Amino acid sequence: MNEAGTSYGLWQLVRYMLALGTWGFGGPVALVGYMYRDLVERRRWISESEYKEGMALAQLMPGPLAAQLAIYLGYVHHRVLGATLVGIAFVLPSFLMVIAIGAVYQRYGGIEWMQAVFYGVGAAVIGIIAISAWKLTTKNIGKDRLLWAIFGVSAAVTVITKSEVVWIFLGAGVLVWLLRAPPKTWRGRTLNGVATPVLAFFAVDSLDWHRLGQLGAYFAYAGSFVFGSGLAIVPFLYGGVVQQYHWLNDRQFVDAVAVAMITPGPVVITTGFIGFLVSGFWGAVVAAAGTFIPCYLFTILPAPYFKKHGKRPGIVAFVDGVTAAAIGAITGAVIVIGQRSITDIPTAALALLTVGVLWRFKKLPEPVIVAVAAAAGLLLYPLAHHA
Repeated sequence: MNEAGTSYGLWQLVRYMLALGTWGFGGPVALVGYMYRDLVERRRWISESEYKEGMALAQLMPGPLAAQLAIYLGYVHHRVLGATLVGIAFVLPSFLMVIAIGAVYQRYGGIEWMQAVFYGVGAAVIGIIAISAWKLTTKNIGKDRLLWAIFGVSAAVTVITKSEVVWIFLGAGVLVWLLRAPPKTWRGRTLNGVATPVLAFFAVDSLDWHRLGQLGAYFAYAGSFVFGSGLAIVPFLYGGVVQQYHWLNDRQFVDAVAVAMITPGPVVITTGFIGFLVSGFWGAVVAAAGTFIPCYLFTILPAPYFKKHGKRPGIVAFVDGVTAAAIGAITGAVIVIGQRSITDIPTAALALLTVGVLWRFKKLPEPVIVAVAAAAGLLLYPLAHHA
């Protein structure tokens, strides 16, 4: 029996993450909302405090938010084996999907229908993540004025800068800690730092090892030093993939981001698609590994300290502050993504309709909504752009 009150096995959690990686549309904001709804509220496998610890850790460490949260939740009751299997299960479905799409993309020189599908799916996803953000906000912040203030500041900063600023999370955690559980002495213990992992890729055989080495080094750097959700890594990738190395042109990069948005699982899986376009299957493997291995290490290395000291009043206060800032950033991200996805009356109507349907039919599976939205996009996109 775990802290949340319901027992479960490792393979049950692995199967859940495999399913979430297969049908979990909407990017990091939606994915962390699904995990909260399914694992904390419905199945009660994970406690509220354990989820908050995972969210705080995922926000403070560089790398993709949803993948790190999934890895931490695997670690909670099944330690390193759980974290490893859960991480693989969560990422594998979308990785295989982008490989398949990449093969079609290269053969036919682009995917014109992708724009039409994303036209509908992108709008529906805004409705999905808006509902997820609302649930996270009402559940975790409630009527706490201090946390609401932190939430508001974090949301505003996210909307203005169009990125997630790690110093907001750290500052929020420290502020709530000092106000609600101040240390009796400034000579107490502090959380240990985590050494940055270094990933090396070797060049020894007949493939284009130099190119693979460049891919591995670049994506390991991206995975190690970019904070926030998958959306935060996109402008960073553009600077390296298009402007610095010239691996892709502007159109190919936009298509790569679109592939990540219309496939389920973490948005950062776009690195696998980029790697495939640059160096085929092994390029995809190297790029994805370079992105996700650092976030895996940044999660499991500090996880024991969160588990051991997570119940101390100071740590609880710190996590509350970080959680409020994180939810504010998620809400801000809804607005940022909405500005890009809602471009006209049909997309606005799709987003509002999605919110209304999910509000009324709370158990309606999101994949059904995404499928309907994709069909609507294929129908409406030609009409909207022909006019």
